[in-house]
Amino acid sequence: MEFIKGLFTAAPLLSLFITVAIGYFVGKLKIGRFVLGGIAGTLITGVVVGQLDVPVDSSVKSIFFALFIYAVGYQGGPQFFRALNLKSLNELFSSFFMCLMGLFCVLGAAWIFDLDRGTAAGLAAGGLTQSAIIGTAGDAIAKLDLAPELIKTMQTNIAVGYAVCYIFGSLGPIIMITWFFPTIMRWDIRAEALKLEREISGGHPALEPGQFNALRSVVTRVYELKEENTFVGKTVLKVDSLSLDAAVEEIIRDGTVIELTDSTELYAGDQLVVTGTVAAIENIANQLGQEIPAPVGTELVEEQRDIVLTNKAVVGKTLRYIHDHVNTDTRHGIFITGVKRMGHELSVLPNLEIHRGDELSFIGSPKDLNGIESKVGYPITAAAVTDFVIFGIGMSIGVLLGLIEFRIGGIPVMIGTGGGCLLSGLLFGWLRSTHPRYGAMPIGTTNFLRDFGLAVFVGVVGLTAGPQAFTTIQQYGLTLLMLGVAVTLIPQVLTFFFSYYILRIKNPIELLSCTAGGRSANPGFAALMDKAGNATPVVAFTVTYAVANVFLTLWGPLIVGIITKNP
Repeated sequence: MEFIKGLFTAAPLLSLFITVAIGYFVGKLKIGRFVLGGIAGTLITGVVVGQLDVPVDSSVKSIFFALFIYAVGYQGGPQFFRALNLKSLNELFSSFFMCLMGLFCVLGAAWIFDLDRGTAAGLAAGGLTQSAIIGTAGDAIAKLDLAPELIKTMQTNIAVGYAVCYIFGSLGPIIMITWFFPTIMRWDIRAEALKLEREISGGHPALEPGQFNALRSVVTRVYELKEENTFVGKTVLKVDSLSLDAAVEEIIRDGTVIELTDSTELYAGDQLVVTGTVAAIENIANQLGQEIPAPVGTELVEEQRDIVLTNKAVVGKTLRYIHDHVNTDTRHGIFITGVKRMGHELSVLPNLEIHRGDELSFIGSPKDLNGIESKVGYPITAAAVTDFVIFGIGMSIGVLLGLIEFRIGGIPVMIGTGGGCLLSGLLFGWLRSTHPRYGAMPIGTTNFLRDFGLAVFVGVVGLTAGPQAFTTIQQYGLTLLMLGVAVTLIPQVLTFFFSYYILRIKNPIELLSCTAGGRSANPGFAALMDKAGNATPVVAFTVTYAVANVFLTLWGPLIVGIITKNP
């Protein structure tokens, strides 16, 4: 043990990376269907390793937390600002009410049981499963005019409170959302999800996971025009007008692929290479003539391109609208194959409403895709490299915002670097969604900053808290655990019935999604998705989740400012 301690003392970063590795390994272990998760696993591992009293530079914690929280804001910015409209007002109120009830429960528990600032913040972080509170509250405590040892003790109490309350904080929403609420309301989650999907899809049958509708598969076939065919002497555009779901991609004449335009005239003997859905091609096949095998050596180059939706003319419209109202000449052989919102895959359904910042996947020829880009938005491929100029400006603004002090009821409050970077990330994420040419930060980059930044931050918190952690557990132990249960359950129950009876959110899937998103309960949402068996919970969850991430994170410095007790 002395050898390991000496090794960690000589190379503190070694202890940090080992903590992260072991923590994520522990976080993957399953007990039944419960998974602890990498963040909680890293924190617990850090507390254990921290018993060796490993010296880790606190600036490492600050830097990585700032990166994490900026990435969270950047990813959630488009959805957060989109939620601030009348159409999603009920979902917005539901999410804010959940956050507010969580804050009231934490403050009530702190006053009744005489908790210090750090323990109360840890209760909020664990009971509400919002890891970012660890950073924003810890940052606010560090700025208090108190003795360094007292500050360190309270920051340790945050970590311990989080670790004690987090397990049920993750498990509670799973129980409530997938069992308790559906049971008392007599809802069948799967049946309700199928019903909602049928409504969204305009009556099309819902599919089980792994299934796909083969009739919507995009295929390419070759037809040879005979002398008597009615299209001989007509233009290519005439053939394309037969169906919005099929188009002529190439014409082979005397063994040579000719240049194709909408005005190209067709001759007897021409071989038409037609791409479209199976259903569409079968509907027009009898008008095109005899299908033939593709000539040897024939190639048709297609491309899949992801485009970020920004065009105001189609924002808020449905996929059916795009399908029916984009001109044939600009939609020549273009097919929508996928939709992503905040990293979540949505079902490609005709009545799906698309929002600014959604990622639409198209398949078609490069030339045709170039023609449709300006009518939809900007290709993600054009933003494959991080714009470090905007990134640096965004982080700088976040740090500056963290220095601002304001008062709530005479209580001085500073949101700190964490809160400042969150607000800055929200702003620049939203700006990026409205002006995609600037501030590029690919989804892989933001995911890495978010996940690795939080992992390193929590690892440092655990290592630093280690020596004092068991003292806090002995002092509050079972009381803190039960308070965590209360903070987890009470806001959910109040918000569920408030949303159902007052806000009139009656659809079971939407209401359960709001309940999960309003407390940023990823495990609960994952369990709901599993029960639903389709993507219907995603839309309501993304709106409420983005709102909850902002307010719950800001509760950290607010709790530290309102509660005045020190250890």
